[in-house]
Amino acid sequence: MKYIISIDQSTQGTKALLLDENGKVVKRRDRKHRQLISEEGYVSHDALEIYGNTVGVVKDLIEVTGIDTRDVKAIGISNQRETTVLWDEKGKPLADAVVWQCNRAKDIAEDYQEYAEEIYNISGLPLSPYFPACKMKWLIDHCKPQGKFFFGTIDTWLVYKLTGNYKTDATNASRTQLFDIHEGVWSPYLLNLFGIPMEALPEVVDSNSNFGSTDFDGLLAEPVPILTVLGDSHAALYGQGCHSKGQVKTTLGTGSSIMMNIGREYQKSKNGLATSLAWKIDGVTEYVFEGNINYAGAVITWLSEDLKMIHSISDLEPACREANPEDSTVLVPAFSGLSAPYWDNDAKAMFYGMSRTTGRNEIIKATVESIAYQITDVLNAMASDSGLNIDKVKTDGGPSNNTYLMQFLSNMVRTNVCVSSQEELSAIGVGYLAGITCGLYDKEEIFCHMEYRTYQRQMDTEHWKICMDRWYDAIHTLLGK
Repeated sequence: MKYIISIDQSTQGTKALLLDENGKVVKRRDRKHRQLISEEGYVSHDALEIYGNTVGVVKDLIEVTGIDTRDVKAIGISNQRETTVLWDEKGKPLADAVVWQCNRAKDIAEDYQEYAEEIYNISGLPLSPYFPACKMKWLIDHCKPQGKFFFGTIDTWLVYKLTGNYKTDATNASRTQLFDIHEGVWSPYLLNLFGIPMEALPEVVDSNSNFGSTDFDGLLAEPVPILTVLGDSHAALYGQGCHSKGQVKTTLGTGSSIMMNIGREYQKSKNGLATSLAWKIDGVTEYVFEGNINYAGAVITWLSEDLKMIHSISDLEPACREANPEDSTVLVPAFSGLSAPYWDNDAKAMFYGMSRTTGRNEIIKATVESIAYQITDVLNAMASDSGLNIDKVKTDGGPSNNTYLMQFLSNMVRTNVCVSSQEELSAIGVGYLAGITCGLYDKEEIFCHMEYRTYQRQMDTEHWKICMDRWYDAIHTLLGK
């Protein structure tokens, strides 16, 4: 039996999957890392801890399966995007990694507002502290690195530590706000604007390139090539089989990435979406519309760890179903501003429409429903920008196991929601592409076996309109419109 090792380095932790020569998941192992929250609310990760966990999950995988590591043919890596690492030429981080959620560079983004349209036209991304350009500027201003230094998203950091090569793939580059997505190169104009030296950025290569070989600090009998790197959302799009124009997926993790494949031609959004690369495979670039929301699974963590309203995820569905269906409470979870399609960095979270009878169950219900409302806003923007009818939305990630949420999402978007039987589509996506690249998998054959649970809308138009009116009333109140 031949194998692929697939690694997904995400916001909460790192997981490794072992895929066999039929694309079946043999085993999975996970390790969590710390979420470092400062008094100012800055969100950081320890990059060395992430690297150690990456090697650690591979070690765990090998130990539990007992495979001969000489049978591993390729490695794929997907990563949390936008999280930014700064390190020196000895491979030592000069600061904790700035997590994608972190809003610390908000003032920098505000200082660059006069350039927002130019930045958007070149990078495809609305100016925001969410993206690495502002994060890198903040790190330079506060860390004042001397001599030779390196910037990278998490994929670049891991490739550098594992292989010694300084590379990133086109999808991660396209999310930095420093990349010219028309020309497929780092933009000299944007680098100069943000004060980022060209030599501090990695080489940009195809998503299915040879990024170098690694033995994971001696765990493997011989070095194995890393043949795929994709940002996690792009990996999930690929893993979902959304390889054709108009296909849509939403990945639910800490936040949520909603993507629509728009084909090989760049399109500019008129409705607050980003345009990024879907991937660059074998020299061919495809594009996506993307909308990101900061708080998807993170609102469930907030319910559990901060409000202490639930003991486990299994408490959510009973609470939602036992809540008063007539309660009008809406949560707008703008804990670190509002992202797509509103892009308001100053917005603050709020409950709207509460009454004296609003209790625990109603608050839980409003929190869960907030995920669906945010996704609906993004999908509506996509339909408007693309002119395409969205006939189904493929969904993956932990929160997609919540049947109440998935049914409510189908009701709000008024189309089918198809939940993959595979939870880890980011890891599956890079694993499949790595296997295709090394010749272990046939593309058409490997994607034949995807299975879905489909939710169809059940809510009548009148009730749907009441729900959406409540949401928009809350949004307009929050934004002062």
